[in-house]
Amino acid sequence: MPNAKRRRLSRVTATVVAVTLGGTALAACGSSDEDSEAQSGPVSLTYWTWTPGMDKVVDLWNKGPGKKDQITVTVKKQASGDTLVTKILTAHKAGKAPDLVQAEYQALPTLVSNDALADIAKNVGDAKSKFADGVWQQTTLGTDAVYAVPQDIGPMMFYYREDLFKKYGLTVPATWEQFAQTARALKKKAPDLDLTTFSANDSGLFAGLAQQAGAKWWTTSGDKWQVGINDAATKKVAEFWGGLVKEGAIDNQPMYTPAWNKALNTGKQIAWVSAVWAPGTLTTAAPDTEGKWAMAPLPQWSQSDNVTGSWGGSSTAVTTDSKHKEAAAKFAAWLNTDGDALNALAKEGGIYPASSSAQLSGAFTAPPAFFSNQPDFYNEAADIAKTTAPSAWGPNVNVAYTTFKDAFGAAAKNKSDFTVALDEMQADTVADMKKQGFEVSE
Repeated sequence: MPNAKRRRLSRVTATVVAVTLGGTALAACGSSDEDSEAQSGPVSLTYWTWTPGMDKVVDLWNKGPGKKDQITVTVKKQASGDTLVTKILTAHKAGKAPDLVQAEYQALPTLVSNDALADIAKNVGDAKSKFADGVWQQTTLGTDAVYAVPQDIGPMMFYYREDLFKKYGLTVPATWEQFAQTARALKKKAPDLDLTTFSANDSGLFAGLAQQAGAKWWTTSGDKWQVGINDAATKKVAEFWGGLVKEGAIDNQPMYTPAWNKALNTGKQIAWVSAVWAPGTLTTAAPDTEGKWAMAPLPQWSQSDNVTGSWGGSSTAVTTDSKHKEAAAKFAAWLNTDGDALNALAKEGGIYPASSSAQLSGAFTAPPAFFSNQPDFYNEAADIAKTTAPSAWGPNVNVAYTTFKDAFGAAAKNKSDFTVALDEMQADTVADMKKQGFEVSE
């Protein structure tokens, strides 16, 4: 966030503009609220989260560190995604947001620009060393402030049917050029099979691929937002996947459908560009293939690169409405850096921790059951997670994602130009930001 916007916010702290998730109003940055009430006596905090089993994790706090510090946390289960962001903003408008909220990384700019999240840098700054730089950066938005503590992440990886790669004499691709060659080679040897599919029903996949390529969709310069969704890096990604779809080297069907599940389960689709959480999805989608898959790093744009994108993940943030920000920040740091807490989060919530130290301990000392054939699964995953590229989210990610699904969905179905769909995504995002009062340059 530009410093000028921060100064503007300090002059108009009483004028917080209401928003809906359809777009954000005049940008401001989350206030640090340094004069929040000092803790005196017992403190009760409320935490909005969608993570399964979070109440059991919080029990560890309430019976341990929380009891010692007289800080009790109560979990209130919520829906995830856009639904929760809308609910947080609505509650904040009334001055009744909870003390703590779980927020996906791409939602942080929307919440911060509406002054819904507090700057907790002075309370959690020491936690930075626990996380990879690219992960920690997602909670700072490129500033000196810290608006949340990373909780879970989704570093992207390449999954492939090890048995079928061997059967068809295929080599695991180290670059995207090799990936394309592998797709074509498979088509020649087994025309009815596909290496993978390009799916437009989950925007996070494409965003992560663009992130790996070096895309910076939202940045700031002075008082203006710069939107570069159709930048050179993203255009390269769009042209690559669009070209493979057009020539028929890969499939063009969406993920998470019965047809997609069947393709994975029967071996019609023999690879999947996904993230660290893929084993859980494969367990349900392709149960007959257990022990037949392997995981490798994402293909790179050049042999010298070693970087991955991120698909999914969330953080724990403290709201500006909280009357006990210091206590709330203390809990947020504990939840996402304490070994016992992270082991419980993995067991109860099935998360992959953002904390680097937790990625090789507790629940992650043995591979996922579905990948029992790859004993070093989590060692490999931890190494890949360290290479997570920085992200660049903006205040209306939801608008960009909606246009992606529509424009790229049509382009994939029709095998038409993906760059045209990308330009549409750029235009819709910029138009929405201007409509909501942001100063924007392209």
